[in-house]
Amino acid sequence: MPPVSKKVILVGNFGVGKTSLVRRFVFQEFSDEYLTTLGVRIDKKVVELAGNIVNLILWDIAGEVTQTKVPVSYYLGAHGVIYVFDVQRPSSFENIEADLDYIRTKLPDAPICVIGNKKDLISAGELQKLSEQLAKQSSVEVSFFTSAKTGENVELMFAQIAQRMLKT
Repeated sequence: MPPVSKKVILVGNFGVGKTSLVRRFVFQEFSDEYLTTLGVRIDKKVVELAGNIVNLILWDIAGEVTQTKVPVSYYLGAHGVIYVFDVQRPSSFENIEADLDYIRTKLPDAPICVIGNKKDLISAGELQKLSEQLAKQSSVEVSFFTSAKTGENVELMFAQIAQRMLKT
């Protein structure tokens, strides 16, 4: 099978670690220094999944999900979505259902992975409570809890979205 290209958009509030997740995945690096993404940053990584070569085109979109400053054109042609929130910052996931509803209006057929990032900054007990809280207050299921700093679950997260996109 010839290589296929799949566009993945990473969305979520400012400072949740979208850029750090991409840098960890693409370049195997992490920096504690916060750099604001302006507009969109695009990176690419080639992965092999079950004998398929997949060119992942990663669009790291700045800011809020439904913000009027985020052009709808960034969503066009996306095959998958990674929605990122910060496990330490409740404000980064208080609008998660509305955000996901908005994304589904723009990309009704795209698979969505919901990611709780910065898991290295809270205890396993706190992570369990957060997971239970999200399950109780919404219909949202977290796909992975990740740490861009340690790299935990980052490869798995991108592999899962790639596999799901290959099925659509």
